[in-house]
Amino acid sequence: MEAAGLEWLLVPMQQLVSWGAAGAMVFGGVVPYIPQYRDIRRTQNAEGFSTYVCLVLLVANILRILFWFGRRFESPLLWQSIIMIITMLLMLKLCTEVRVSNELNIKRRSFADFDLNYFWHWSKFTDYVQCVLTFTGVTGYITYLWLDSSVFVETLGFLAVFTEAMLGVPQLYRNYQNRSTEGMSVKMVLMWTSGDTFKTLYFILNQAPFQFSICGLLQVFVDIAILLQAYLYSYYPQKPVSHTTHPASTKAL
Repeated sequence: MEAAGLEWLLVPMQQLVSWGAAGAMVFGGVVPYIPQYRDIRRTQNAEGFSTYVCLVLLVANILRILFWFGRRFESPLLWQSIIMIITMLLMLKLCTEVRVSNELNIKRRSFADFDLNYFWHWSKFTDYVQCVLTFTGVTGYITYLWLDSSVFVETLGFLAVFTEAMLGVPQLYRNYQNRSTEGMSVKMVLMWTSGDTFKTLYFILNQAPFQFSICGLLQVFVDIAILLQAYLYSYYPQKPVSHTTHPASTKAL
């Protein structure tokens, strides 16, 4: 009788924990960008944030959604990708508006120029949307043609999670170039680290495709490297290395 009573209590508790973990997976990934978004909006300065982070996450999550069509994984991971794509588009919109408003007499660049020197350095948010839609259309068509190939599907899954694992690399390189983490939200990186650690454990415990677990661990290591930069550049300031840049690259888009 007592065992039956405990079972009556444990089953709803387990369900609540399961729902909580799923909710954390869906929305937890966007939480780190809230302080960064607010900082950029408050200061009207996007120099400390590399929008190549947005590029990495857009590519990774589009590929992950396409991977789902070939190998169905848990729904929370699918919804996480959809929510992340929306969030990255919002971040891009804000950063582009801030950058353009701070620039004077700079030649406008567009996606239709097809100038690789100014890739991801365009003047309007609509250009980024065009690029994302073009990438989605091309990769979606290729996936449709090769969906029956298990090798292609597994490779697609690996590319999706490996690209996401490289999320922090643009910020890591930007910090190294500037010899500073000024303008970067440390709260964002701390949330990256905690979120990626939770996500990796979630992958391992729920036996997600092995690509997810391996690349999750790599992502945690990159996050820790950025935190080390924040510590070193804060307590041991270094002179920035002078390097030549073109006008569009002097600010993070």
